[in-house]
Amino acid sequence: MASLIGFPAVVNEKAARVVAAGVVVITAFTLATGWLWLSALLAVGFALRVAAGPRYSPLGRLASGTVAPRLGEPRIVAGAPKQFAQGVGLVFTLAATVALVLGAPVVTVVLLSVLLVFASLEAFLGFCAGCFVFGKLIRLGLVADDTCAECADISLRRVRREPVAG
Repeated sequence: MASLIGFPAVVNEKAARVVAAGVVVITAFTLATGWLWLSALLAVGFALRVAAGPRYSPLGRLASGTVAPRLGEPRIVAGAPKQFAQGVGLVFTLAATVALVLGAPVVTVVLLSVLLVFASLEAFLGFCAGCFVFGKLIRLGLVADDTCAECADISLRRVRREPVAG
């Protein structure tokens, strides 16, 4: 029986960028309308993706099952850095939600604005800041280098790997 939780070892970079674009849209809508309570919805989405990749996340399922396949051949990348990046998004959205509950909406706006910038970098430029930090943590020895060989040695990124069936 397949595990109900667990992030995929490899992911489609195109699907990850579509998820980031969805985060951009939701975050921009949240900031534009002032409906800051939507930070909680964003946090739930990040939590679902951290725990199980796109499996239970509506945005993740839409991205990986519907949108990304229409964007051509998948571009397979390591999953661990993407999971770390989703974890960073979770921390930001949880902190934004807690700040709102504690009566600090300005902090919520600042945190969501930072999230908007970094999600935009991923969605539109393909730069995953969380993945970048993950690679630095490996090089500093704070994350085991066997967690992601591709992250520790950038030359391995040119090798195409097939996704694991899930």
